[in-house]
Amino acid sequence: EVDIILEDQRGRIIGIEVKASQSLNRKDFTGLQTLKTILKQQFHRGIILYTGTESIAFGKNLHALPIQALWQTQ
Repeated sequence: EVDIILEDQRGRIIGIEVKASQSLNRKDFTGLQTLKTILKQQFHRGIILYTGTESIAFGKNLHALPIQALWQTQ
């Protein structure tokens, strides 16, 4: 299961999952990994938004980001 799927004009797909957890593990990426396998080259990135505080890479084009990052500017 992936909560949100976004597609741009070039057909690239981003999958987003939202987790109400402060910690994550590889199992949390199962849905995004499945989407990546199905879409192959069309898959651009998978993101989990979670309640933790760190940005973490979980493999090529798979990332966990704190949900609060949506409201922060650089």
